Amino acid sequence: MTRVLVVDDSALMRKLLGKIFSTEADFEVQFARNGLEALALLEVFKPDVVTLDIHMPQMDGLACLDRIMVERPCPVVMVSSLTADGAETTLQALRLGAIDFVAKPAGAISLHIEELTEALVSKVRAAAGARMRSSARLKERVRHRIGGGVLPPSPARFARGPQGAPSRGRGEGLVLVGTSTGGPPALEALLTPLPAHFPWPIVVAQHMPASFTGALARRLDSLSALTVVEVARTVQLEPGTVYIGKGDADIVVSRRASGLVALPIPSDRDYPWHPSTHRLVKSAMEHVSSTQLIGILMTGMGNDGAVAMASLHALGGRTIAEAPETAVVWGMPGELVAANGADWVLPLPEIAGWLRKLVP
Repeated sequence: MTRVLVVDDSALMRKLLGKIFSTEADFEVQFARNGLEALALLEVFKPDVVTLDIHMPQMDGLACLDRIMVERPCPVVMVSSLTADGAETTLQALRLGAIDFVAKPAGAISLHIEELTEALVSKVRAAAGARMRSSARLKERVRHRIGGGVLPPSPARFARGPQGAPSRGRGEGLVLVGTSTGGPPALEALLTPLPAHFPWPIVVAQHMPASFTGALARRLDSLSALTVVEVARTVQLEPGTVYIGKGDADIVVSRRASGLVALPIPSDRDYPWHPSTHRLVKSAMEHVSSTQLIGILMTGMGNDGAVAMASLHALGGRTIAEAPETAVVWGMPGELVAANGADWVLPLPEIAGWLRKLVP
């Protein structure tokens, strides 16, 4: 039985969320009206997962989250509005240690609650089994291991070539990154150690709504020496730049007379997660030699990108899966490893350093 603490100042929202969980046999639910009540229930109810509203009286969601991470760390799923302010605040919550978020549907919540149901239940179940990770400690580990020059990384579990020695990429090439649950802090850890003159473009499929990916790109751009942009239209791919796929759509690679480009395309019902890592990798393989592609699959639920990256691996491309000890959810990278499609399985703090060895 998974104990869920629902924290929301709205009586209607508490009722609706409680109804969602009550229809599932594996949840026990308790409620709190604000952050102070939630903190009081931490030791009494001992929740396995907390769902946390952001805007509440007496103590808001961010202040409550900060206290939870200090006083009794447990997985937290934020319940956020689909607004620009909601996106910025949610990203801040993910940096503070929240596992994931669920976006409230627009309009009258009681009329659209079914839009929330599937995502909420699946994310809370995933959070119950997620690995807790502090973004602050993660950043410190990255600075120590990479920024402080403690390289090369330890030997990977899986490697191709003598002692896992990487072959170096030259000329035109791309780095393709897929991630989902736990992705924003993982992207920060991957991108911030890389230099502004990194030779290859980096294209990212991060599962997120459209109202959140722009805020994510801006935050990563402010933290990284690389230029980070959201792909809302066709853009030329340039070295030293990271391209974040716009949410609720897919991002693909194509070729024009001027060179490689990235562009958004409408989501396809055949692919359940968006932006789709699978579609990104397959499109890149159509326009770039597999030997000039590097695929990185990091923390996330499901298996998006695992089949495509395993195919890339089989055709001579190089692939990295995040190791289970650092992944919040070892779904996507775990599926790549299970498909024997990972050249290297590396803890998150080591991936950037290994990438610099692959693309010097």
